[in-house]
Amino acid sequence: MTDTTILSPNLQRLRGFIADLTRLVEEHGDDEAAVLPAGRKLLAGLIATDDWLPDAYAQPDPVHYRQYLLHCDPYERFSVVSFVWGPGQRTPIHDHTVWGLVGVLRGAERSQRYDLQAQGGPPVAFPSEILDTGAVEAVSPRIGDVHAIANALPDRPSISIHVYGGNIGAIRRSVFDPLTGQRKPFISGYANSALPNLWDRSQPVPTAA
Repeated sequence: MTDTTILSPNLQRLRGFIADLTRLVEEHGDDEAAVLPAGRKLLAGLIATDDWLPDAYAQPDPVHYRQYLLHCDPYERFSVVSFVWGPGQRTPIHDHTVWGLVGVLRGAERSQRYDLQAQGGPPVAFPSEILDTGAVEAVSPRIGDVHAIANALPDRPSISIHVYGGNIGAIRRSVFDPLTGQRKPFISGYANSALPNLWDRSQPVPTAA
């Protein structure tokens, strides 16, 4: 007989994170300078234990990275997504237009920041950084909004949890040509059509809650 208290995802961990994040946004609104440091601590706490992400939102694609929506605030003040990267997969150079937090849940990712040149031309790259499991980084138009992220592992998927100051899958953003800096608009959407059921409290509570 299967022990569901071990195999079932610990959704109360994600549910608590979303509740804490909602309270944070209620308190500080769009005050990014207050939201980012407090949100970083909340996200670090969420990804410190890997027992809560349902398998349906952790599946890689053989060709493209996937972005799964886990939760969107009803007023679209923030969204929480899981990014799943197969070996060798990466984003293009892109912006966000809102604040964001990236926390690595499994594996490792390579983060490459860029500056855009006012007069055009190729984006200027900063030294890349390896984000290991448990690492959290922030982006925003105020502190630096343009980057590319790749799976840093050659042989297995990596997964990161992202939090954004808006409904990121519906926001009109841009990707940038690495040679010319030319801007191309895009809207990312999401890989999933159904959300995790956070509210079925009839399910067994994992013993390691």
